[in-house]
Amino acid sequence: MPTIAGPSSSPHKHIVGSRSENIGALRSAEVNILRKRKLRSDSAAEVPPTAVLPGNSSLSTPMKWKSPRRCAFSCPRTPKEEIKEDSNGKLASPVISAVGKQFDCLGVKSKWNPRDDDQMKAVKEALHVSKAPSTIVCREDEQRRVFEFVKGCMEQNKAGSLYICGCPGTGKSLSMEKVRQQAEDWAKQEGLPCPETVSVNCTSLTKTTDIFSKILGNSELGTKANGSSSPLQQLQILFSQKQQSSSKMMLIIADEMDYLITRDRGVLHELFMLTTLPFSRCILIGVANAIDLADRFLPKLKSLNCKPLVVTFRAYSKEQILRILQERLVALPYVAFQSKALELCARKVSAASGDMRKALCVCRSALEILETEVRGSTDQEPQGPVPEDQLVKMDHMVAALSKTFKSPVVDTMQTLPQHQQIIVCSAAKAFRGSKKDRTIAELNKLYLEICKSSMITPAGITEFTNMCTVLNDQGILKLSQAREDKPKRVSLRVDEADITFALKEIRFFRNCLL
Repeated sequence: MPTIAGPSSSPHKHIVGSRSENIGALRSAEVNILRKRKLRSDSAAEVPPTAVLPGNSSLSTPMKWKSPRRCAFSCPRTPKEEIKEDSNGKLASPVISAVGKQFDCLGVKSKWNPRDDDQMKAVKEALHVSKAPSTIVCREDEQRRVFEFVKGCMEQNKAGSLYICGCPGTGKSLSMEKVRQQAEDWAKQEGLPCPETVSVNCTSLTKTTDIFSKILGNSELGTKANGSSSPLQQLQILFSQKQQSSSKMMLIIADEMDYLITRDRGVLHELFMLTTLPFSRCILIGVANAIDLADRFLPKLKSLNCKPLVVTFRAYSKEQILRILQERLVALPYVAFQSKALELCARKVSAASGDMRKALCVCRSALEILETEVRGSTDQEPQGPVPEDQLVKMDHMVAALSKTFKSPVVDTMQTLPQHQQIIVCSAAKAFRGSKKDRTIAELNKLYLEICKSSMITPAGITEFTNMCTVLNDQGILKLSQAREDKPKRVSLRVDEADITFALKEIRFFRNCLL
């Protein structure tokens, strides 16, 4: 008789029981694996980076490198406070943080302290006009042209003349010093005798004819000179005689040459004529502010086919002024100026005159304003800490620009009637270069040209003379005494940069001053 299976002997129960036993075995196996992993990680944390094998003491096995994230979480010796995040929100280990700090410190400058006399003195010296920079930037093309001219004369043993013109503060004199050094270095490299350089600043001459004495006295030619004749005649005799092939070339640099202009222009003419003598070895470089000096004062040179080569130094632009200021300040181990303050200075100076010397004076003035401000706060709070942002800021630069360019004369010119402002513009154009005064008739001619070109009804000569008298009373023009009005001499009492600064905001006057 078959046996009836009860509930306890059901095959389904056996199947379920076997499945539950398998699941329990799998769970216990996972727990064991997790324990083994935990024990392995703990033992790895306690093992030093290099484990020595017991069989051979000379062999070692380096520990496998782990990423900073895994090391930070797996190593039980790493405290939670040492696990930091960088600026991007990513985890960084203490080692990586230390390396990052080391690299960050490489480009960081020292802290600027305006109360430190040594630091303040160093910045002032870097911005001083007499401080010659190690490298002259923004004048590479002009220097190259002058150097190529000098090099060509030295290679051919041929005399020549060159005239350099440009507004004040455009790097003419600094560039000539650089060219002189380049010529000497090139001569040594090529095995040629170095040129004998004679540099003369014409403003230091008592008489215009003293320039020939300077040239003769500062050169080796002075030993061959004959004392019975004048210095000019001695130079003419020496350059008219055949000289030895090994004799040196003479490089004459005459700075501020427009001071040599006389009524008959004889000194200028004779100076340039030295380069036309048969056996002359003279390389003459004249430097002045007047752009058309050679055309106006030396017409004979063109007829003799010895007109000098002309190189023009244009006024500095905003970008060039900013770059030169940064080049002077980058050598300092601290930052004293805000970048926006330097940009403001460059923009204002380039719009007014483009004079680099004026930009340096403005920066020094802004630095002195900050120095006065810091000293005042020090007297009130002698024990107070130095603020971290105590730099030359925009407000300091604005005050310095106002102090440099803004004056009572500027305010006066801005409030003048239109025709008087046109006369001031005419005077500014008339007295550019070396011309120091003109007659009222000559100034009236320029005034009429501006009025005609702008279709403005001009004033008569009587009214024009009366307006000049008003400008004389206000300290802008200076009138000489004469019986009649037209022969009266007129000269400027104010700087051209002040006129430009006062009237540059009006397009009409800005175009008149071009």
